[in-house]
Amino acid sequence: MRTVDDLRTILARIDGRGYKAYKDLQDAYAFPWFTLFIDHVQGDPFASPSKIRVRVPGAVAGLPTDLFSGRVRRVALQDFLIREVSHAIHARCQGNRGIGKSGLVAIDAGGQEVLERTAMVVAPEWVEARLSLGLPAQGRTILGRQAEAMLCRELPEIAERVMKWMSVDQERARTFVDCVDNQESIRRQLDSLGLVAFIADGSILPRVSGASDRPLSRERAHPFRTPDSLRLSIPVPHPVFQDGKLTDSLTGCGIPKGVTLIVGGGYHGKSTVLRALERGVYPHVPEDGREYVVTTERAVKIRAEDGRSIERVDISGFIKNLPYGQDTAKFSTDNASGSTSQAASIIEAVEVGATALLLDEDTSATNFMVRDARMQALVHKEHEPITPFVDRVRELYERHGVSTVLVMGGCGDYFDVADTVVAMQDYQPLDVTQEAQRIAREFRTQREIETTSPLSGITSRVPLWESLDSSRGKREVKIDARSVDAVVYGHEVIDLNGVEQLVDVSQTRAIGYALHLASSRSMKGGLQAVVQGLDKLFDDAGLDGLDPYHQGERHPGNFARPRTFEIAAALNRLRMLRTGE
Repeated sequence: MRTVDDLRTILARIDGRGYKAYKDLQDAYAFPWFTLFIDHVQGDPFASPSKIRVRVPGAVAGLPTDLFSGRVRRVALQDFLIREVSHAIHARCQGNRGIGKSGLVAIDAGGQEVLERTAMVVAPEWVEARLSLGLPAQGRTILGRQAEAMLCRELPEIAERVMKWMSVDQERARTFVDCVDNQESIRRQLDSLGLVAFIADGSILPRVSGASDRPLSRERAHPFRTPDSLRLSIPVPHPVFQDGKLTDSLTGCGIPKGVTLIVGGGYHGKSTVLRALERGVYPHVPEDGREYVVTTERAVKIRAEDGRSIERVDISGFIKNLPYGQDTAKFSTDNASGSTSQAASIIEAVEVGATALLLDEDTSATNFMVRDARMQALVHKEHEPITPFVDRVRELYERHGVSTVLVMGGCGDYFDVADTVVAMQDYQPLDVTQEAQRIAREFRTQREIETTSPLSGITSRVPLWESLDSSRGKREVKIDARSVDAVVYGHEVIDLNGVEQLVDVSQTRAIGYALHLASSRSMKGGLQAVVQGLDKLFDDAGLDGLDPYHQGERHPGNFARPRTFEIAAALNRLRMLRTGE
C-alpha cells in the first residue's frame, strides 16, 4: 500500500500530461487515519467518473454498535451517513475544475425513502464511503494541483466531518435510525393486527408538487386525522412525538385486510392517500410527513399499461373466449390492451407472492373494472370476454388471501363487495362503510355477476434463461439505467413506466444487473423462487455482487435494493423473455 506522500508525488509527476496518465493513480493509499482506494480511473474527462472508496477503521470512526445492530438499523445508519456525505460534498467541494466532469464529487444519495445502498458500508471493523469523482483536466491535459486539492485536502475534510462519531450530529443520527426502526416494527405487526397498512394521525400526505416528493408544508397541508371507528394504537420500540406529546405507541388509521374502497369527490385527496400507501412499502426519512405511513411489504400497485409485452400468463380468470380462439390460459402478446395488461399484472403480482393490490380507477382500464347493468343488457356475456374486477375482487381475498385497496369515485357497484369504505372529504377520512352498505341494500344494482368459473390457482412460470441476452456488440454485458423507469438490457430497453413503486434510478440499475445475475447463474425454479433466491443473496452477501466485474476490493457501483416485485415486473416486461412450466 502506498502513502499519501506517494499520491502527491504521482500527481506532481503527471501534472500537465495527457489524461490517460491518471491511470497511474489506481491503487490504495494510507492517510494518517483512513485509507483511500482509487479503484477505477475514467478514460477521459467526459467518461463516467472515477470510482473511489474512503475507509475509516471502526476504532477511529467510533460509531456506537447499537446504531448498526441488525439489518434495519444498519441500513438506516448507512443511509443517514450517505446523506451527510452528500451535504458535506456540497458544502466543501468547489465544483467544476476544467471540462466535462472535472471536479465532480458525488455519492449515491436518495430521496425521501430509506433504501439499502452500496454507497456506504458500516461494519464493526471499518466504515467505508463509496464515491464518484471527476479527475480534473483542461482539454485532455491533467490538472494535477486541482486533483491534489480534491484528493488530499477536501476528501479528508469530508471524512473528518461525517465518518467520525465525534463530528456527527449524534442526536439527529439516533433520531433517524430510531425512526426507521419504528417504521419497520409497525410493518412487522401489520399481519397479526389484520391490517395491510397504517397511517399515523398527523401524517402529511400531500407533496409539494407532481415534480417533487418533498412534503407540503404543514401550514398548507391538512394533517391526517383518523375516524374513531378505524383508530388504533400500535406500540413502537422508540419514543416518538405525536400531538405534541412523547409516546411509546402511535395512534392512527388501520387499513384492514379485505376489500377497502377510498371514495369521495374529485380533488379531495383519494389518490393522495393511495400514493402514500404505495410508497409506504419503504421506510421514510424523519419529518417526511409520510414516515409513519406503513404498508405491508407485499403490496403491489396495479395499473393498465397499453402496449406492454406479456409472456404466457394465465389471464383466463379475467379474460377468455377471445375472438379467433386465442388461448388466454397461456396468453402472450407484444402489444397488450389496457384490460389484458391489467389482468396480467394482477396474476404476475400474485404469482410472486403479493398479498395486497393497490388500484386507482384513474389509471385502470374502465372495461376491466366493471360492466354496469345497461351495458350487460346491450352486450350479452357470450360476446364479452372480460370478467370484470368487481366480480373477482372478493374471491381474490377469500380464496387467495389477496386484499385490495381501491380508489373509486365513479362506480357504486363496488359497495356490494367492499368490507370497508373510507370517504375523503376536504382531505380528511370518514368511515362511511355502514352508509355505503345501506345504499347498496336500498339501491340494488341490476347488474349480473359475470363469473362463470372459480379463479383457479396461479400457474408458476419458469424463466428460460437462454432467452435473455444482455450483450450488445463487443460488450458481453450492456446494462444501463436511463431513468427510474427505463433500463437498457442488451439490445432492449425495458419500459418500467407502469411500475410505480420504483423510487430511485439506482434500484432500476440494480434490477438490470439482478436479471443478468439470475440469468448467468441459470437460477432454478419458477419466477417466485428466482426472485426470492435473489432476495436471499442480497440478505446474505449484500448488493456488491450485482456488479458482474466485482472482484474483492473494488467499488461495486451505485446500486439500491429493489423489491422482489419490481424485479419480477421488469423480467415480465422484457420482450425477449421466454418461459416454460
